[in-house]
Amino acid sequence: MAGSRRGGRRNATPLTLAAVAAILIGVVLVALRLLPGSPLQSAAASHWGEPTPDRSTGQPTDRSNRPKPAPTPSLEPLPFADQQIDLDIKGWYAWSVLDTRTGEIIGSENMDETSTTASLIKSWIVADYLRKAAEAGQTPSDAKLADATRIIRDSDNTRAEQFYNSIGRSASIKRMVSICGTTDSSPAADGGWSRTNLSPRDTARLGACIKDGRAAGPKWTKWLLNEMRQVRGTGDFGIRKAFPIAERKTIAIKNGWVDRTREQEMHINCLAIGDNWTMGVMVRYPVGMGYEYGMKNCQKITEAVLRSGT
Repeated sequence: MAGSRRGGRRNATPLTLAAVAAILIGVVLVALRLLPGSPLQSAAASHWGEPTPDRSTGQPTDRSNRPKPAPTPSLEPLPFADQQIDLDIKGWYAWSVLDTRTGEIIGSENMDETSTTASLIKSWIVADYLRKAAEAGQTPSDAKLADATRIIRDSDNTRAEQFYNSIGRSASIKRMVSICGTTDSSPAADGGWSRTNLSPRDTARLGACIKDGRAAGPKWTKWLLNEMRQVRGTGDFGIRKAFPIAERKTIAIKNGWVDRTREQEMHINCLAIGDNWTMGVMVRYPVGMGYEYGMKNCQKITEAVLRSGT
C-alpha cells in the first residue's frame, strides 16, 4: 500500500542518539565517583563505618569543649632572695644557695672564690668512708659508727684524721670533685683535709650531693643527715641559727673554723642542708678578731639574704 511504513519502526535521528549517549556518559561518571579507589571518587564521599567529615565553613572551630592540659604546678619560692648584699663585715665573705629541686644556684658575685674548709670537709670524709664500705659489701662496726658520730656531732679531729687516712687522703677529695660535680674545689697542697679548697658554690653542691645520696650512698644517707642535724657544742653556729627555733632541728649542718697562723687569718665556714635547698657561707678576716666574729657573721649573712617573714 502506498505510503505504508515497513515493520512499524521509525529511523533514529542524530539528535536522539546524542541524548542517549549523554545519559549513558552521565551514568558512568556517577558510578566512577562512587567506586572506592577510583581517581574520580568524591573526597567528601562517606566510607562504610566512617562519619562524613564536616565541611569547613570558614568560621573558627569551637575549642571550648576540648580537654585542657593540666597546668604545671609552680614551685614554692625558696626562703632566700637572689640579691647582692653589702654588709659591714671586715675581711672577705661569700655565700651561695642551691635549689635541690631545680639545681639552680644563686649567691654572691664571688661565690666561686675558694677558702680552706677546716672541719666542714668532715661531712664528706664520713660520707666517703660509709659509701666505700657499702660498695665493698662491708658494714662498719659499732665502734666505727660511734667514731663517725663524734666526727660529725663534735668535730673530733683525731678520728677525722684516721678516717681520712683509711680512704686515701687527697684521693678522697678528688672523688668528691668527680662524684659531686664541684668545679672550684681542689685537694690541699700538703694533702691534709683541713686545707681542702672549697668555694661557697661548691659547698652548696656538696650539700646537695649529701642530700641526694651520691656522697654516702643509699644505705647511709639518712643516717648521715640525722647525725648532721645533731651537731652540738662549739660547732653549732651559723646558717641554721638564722631560722626560727622550731625549724632549726630540721636543718643538717657541718661547720669549720680554724686560725691560720701562716696567713694570719681566721677561716670560718658553714654548710647547711634544708628541705629543698643547701647553702654555703665562708668568711675570712684578721686572726686577732677571734672565732666568734666569724661564727656570728655566718648567721648575719644568712639573715641578710632570707626573705622577709622567714
